[in-house]
Amino acid sequence: MERITKVWFSDGHIQIATDQEKRYIRPLECFPILKEASDEQRAAYIINKYGDAIRWPQLDEDIHISSFFDTTEPDPDNILSKIFERFPQLNVSEIARTIGIHKSLLAKYIYGTKKPSQQRTDEILETLRKIGRDLANI
Repeated sequence: MERITKVWFSDGHIQIATDQEKRYIRPLECFPILKEASDEQRAAYIINKYGDAIRWPQLDEDIHISSFFDTTEPDPDNILSKIFERFPQLNVSEIARTIGIHKSLLAKYIYGTKKPSQQRTDEILETLRKIGRDLANI
């Protein structure tokens, strides 16, 4: 298996080089925790002893080399992306907590790097509607 030898960030992407002289690149939208991290936090990574994963201890984030083999591109043309773009004051962490899912999963739905089931989409939309009703009743 190839081993990661170098990691760097540029133009909204994470890139890696391997010992087989290959280079892989993925948009940061695929890794929401890294997308939201500062440059200093992103720079504080460790390549594991096998060379097949990267760890950011400060962020509690791990990415396996296999994540770079996926070529799915973000699809921001989805209902969740449009809602969170229209209402930037929505707190992704708190919405995810209310629903009972991890913040990074909700972010992947928003960025369009992962597609939620219709049931999950309905659950997210109903949570947002409930928040709106609660606000309207103040």
